Amino acid sequence: MSITEDQVLQVLQPVEDPELHRSIVDLGMVRHVNIQPVDGGSTVDVGVDLTIAGCPLRAEIDRRVTEAVTALDGVTGVSIDFGVMTDEQREALRKQLHGDPSATAGSQQGHGHAEGRAIPFADPDNRTRVLLVASGKGGVGKSSVTTNLSVALANRGSKVAVVDADVWGFSIPRMLGVDRNPVIIDEMIVPPEANGVRCISMGFFVEENQPVIWRGPMLHKALEQFLTDVFWDEPDYLIVDLPPGTGDIALSLAQFLPRAELLVVTTPQPAAQKVAQRAAYMAHKVHITVSGVIENMSWFTGDDGKRYELFGSGGGEVLADELGVPLLAKVPLVPELREGGDMGNPIAVRPDTEAGAVFAQLAERVDVELAPRKRYRSELKVI
Repeated sequence: MSITEDQVLQVLQPVEDPELHRSIVDLGMVRHVNIQPVDGGSTVDVGVDLTIAGCPLRAEIDRRVTEAVTALDGVTGVSIDFGVMTDEQREALRKQLHGDPSATAGSQQGHGHAEGRAIPFADPDNRTRVLLVASGKGGVGKSSVTTNLSVALANRGSKVAVVDADVWGFSIPRMLGVDRNPVIIDEMIVPPEANGVRCISMGFFVEENQPVIWRGPMLHKALEQFLTDVFWDEPDYLIVDLPPGTGDIALSLAQFLPRAELLVVTTPQPAAQKVAQRAAYMAHKVHITVSGVIENMSWFTGDDGKRYELFGSGGGEVLADELGVPLLAKVPLVPELREGGDMGNPIAVRPDTEAGAVFAQLAERVDVELAPRKRYRSELKVI
């Protein structure tokens, strides 16, 4: 029985572009299908237009297309003729996926309004839960918590995106294990993905060893682009790794993301707990919900099986009590947690480990216990 073009297109329909997570047929990437009868079957030549020249995932697209077409009865060979979309095709693709900025400009005023562009996560009808991960000071493992919580939520089947808003100390791409830069399609930024989590970071746009010496307005504009120009594709969670303290970036994000929830990271030290409290009070001042406290570096388990509280104890409980929110997790201090961050292998991918199990439980509490209908509201003292 001869193979038809419709049959080839049918088996290609489930084949997704690995970055856009849409069918290559629906995206208009399939340029042609040529079928040549040969003894004992047919060979199929598929023309595929990549979104950009030098597409980093060309080999993966090749593999997916080849496997799909080869599965057809009677196919004895598959060849792929790669091309590149024209500017007009990329513009149409961007409008299909991301809309037309001029059509939404000025449609959203007040909170969540950035330079005339609507921020989707500020829309009351948007289903994405926005989590701001904050700390009063650096060195408490906030980015490590952000990375592993993101991976743990992805392990539960959620679509998760991370904004690395710590523009001076960006580290999320390395911790997640991201090995490529974003792809830009007609000014639409497609974020890279690793361990089931998409992310954007200042680290993609500056040299890693160069300082970011920007004033508030430039940072404000960069954050706006992270929220409006990136194709996030309606994630279940948008997790934002804030810089330490209560400066311009935290205030800008509170303006952009009025529906956000704040998670405060501290260590067991009373001194760290007092500093972390300031981040929570900042959230209260700008009407952001504080949903919970995460205590990091809570203990170290020695070879003798005994737990050693190297940084004291009780800071997380005290802070949670003062804020009127739950203590969501106590994360142990383990070498694998630090090594995983350095090597891009988050400990949360291994829920059978001591720290991995804690992050799995934390993700469950965030996903179930802190779901919007059950979310805690903090009653903070005014200082």
